[in-house]
Amino acid sequence: MDGAKLREPTLPYALLASACLGMFAASSSGTTRAPFLIDMARDLGTEIALVANLVAMTSVAWGIASMVAGAGSDRFGRRPFLLGGPIVLAIALFGVAQAETFLTVALWSILAGGSSGTFTGVTFAEVSAKVEQGQRGRALGWVMAGQSLTLLVGVPMAAWIGSYVGWRGVNLCVGGIAIAALAGLAFTTRGGDSGRRVAGTPAPSLRNAMSGPVMRLLAMGVCERVCYGLTAVYFATFLQETFGLSLAALAIPLALFAVGNIIGTIAGGQIADRIPNRLRTYAVSMAASGGVAIVLFGWHPSIAVTVALGFLYVFVNAVARPSLIAALADVPEQIRGTVLGLNVTSASFGWLFAASLGGWMMGSYGFDGFGPLAAGFGVVGAILALARR
Repeated sequence: MDGAKLREPTLPYALLASACLGMFAASSSGTTRAPFLIDMARDLGTEIALVANLVAMTSVAWGIASMVAGAGSDRFGRRPFLLGGPIVLAIALFGVAQAETFLTVALWSILAGGSSGTFTGVTFAEVSAKVEQGQRGRALGWVMAGQSLTLLVGVPMAAWIGSYVGWRGVNLCVGGIAIAALAGLAFTTRGGDSGRRVAGTPAPSLRNAMSGPVMRLLAMGVCERVCYGLTAVYFATFLQETFGLSLAALAIPLALFAVGNIIGTIAGGQIADRIPNRLRTYAVSMAASGGVAIVLFGWHPSIAVTVALGFLYVFVNAVARPSLIAALADVPEQIRGTVLGLNVTSASFGWLFAASLGGWMMGSYGFDGFGPLAAGFGVVGAILALARR
């Protein structure tokens, strides 16, 4: 029996590494701006708040481009978007580095967000198509780790490099990473153009892709991103307000937060491939993260306990993501690009909701309201997951 037991196919590690690098470049194109808001505002002769609003601009462009590119990849193939996206991203980041006014920086940043959306959702579709159904959780978990590495490595590295070359030089460096990702994706996707519609088959449409089950999964994605975004955006401010930490003292807590996200994402990928009911895994993870959120924001006896709870919260929350993406990837091949593109679009809405609702909650009720808010979205996500098979 042992000799007859078939081994699982080997994962396409070169493709996964290239996809992970591409996700890292896309995420870093906006996130690494955080340490330089003051410097950018001074150089461009504008206010810090206006520079910070670049996040919202790029998020909207990212979401729109992902929806369009996902649908386009089901018609024309994935490779044009996998290669064109990083090329335009590199050009846009070089443009940001050369810009002299806020308007030009904003325009180049919007282009960078749009180009990132062009290939991130398509990357999920490409990886899903190249692995077995029972391996998708692990494969997609490794790809998503590229986003998590931005918090752990990208932002601290950008701050260090920026101390020598400034914020303009950092954009050039991230543009170089985009070119490296382009080279990897060009090599690992050569010899074919997966995803292209076969002549004579019905043309995929956005209307056909947005079925009831898909809409429910997308709504679950919004809930998950809101829960994650509330801490990703406001955790540093929460620590500063609660414990009076300086910027330098935030380094270790934020690093541990990022580590929890990476470990949770990888663990979630393993769990997604080992537990058949992926939606139940998502539901348990979201409900558990909601419970931890109430304790995290409502009880903070010491900085050590709060940081440990932050690590636990982001770990439990991250476990849900690979199961959700793997469930979305189980749609038919001819609409997979469209659906996974819509997933990135819905995630951008989740980020916007997290930033706006978090700002309103902080101004109205303080951080004590963050726990019930996160728990509410966690419960809604769990109910959606368990409502129907």
